[in-house]
Amino acid sequence: MALAVRNLQRRIRLSPARVGRTVRIALRCLGRADRDVHVSLVDDAVIRRLNARYLGRSSRTDVLAFNLEIPGGSVLLGEVIVSADTAARQAARLYVPVALEVDLLAVHGLLHLVGYDDAEPAEARLMHERAREILSCSADRPVPARLWSGLLRA
Repeated sequence: MALAVRNLQRRIRLSPARVGRTVRIALRCLGRADRDVHVSLVDDAVIRRLNARYLGRSSRTDVLAFNLEIPGGSVLLGEVIVSADTAARQAARLYVPVALEVDLLAVHGLLHLVGYDDAEPAEARLMHERAREILSCSADRPVPARLWSGLLRA
């Protein structure tokens, strides 16, 4: 497996090595440890442009995932793009470290790459529960429940 994590923004201090560690664990948990993934950490301006260009939405978002698998045995799974600016705002709102929020968004993007969807409430719940399982396995310490605030309903 080849994993590339690039920090293409300068405002938020983030560790590409930490994100890479989380992504490797997530790929193992998803049965895709043999796949190549690229992760880019960008700012809001970049993610807004990408969202407009590829999805037709002229707004910022927290994470984009582009599945790049091609039939016939490609090892490239896809590209996950995380907005560090949006992650920082969401982390501040939830009182969690921005690095943890970035980990969550990277895992969320990976889940999209392997077929999870969050368009419908029931599907979103399954996706968020799977992300919680993966993050709980990969975290050095317990993941605060408030990270899931607004994502999982009791």
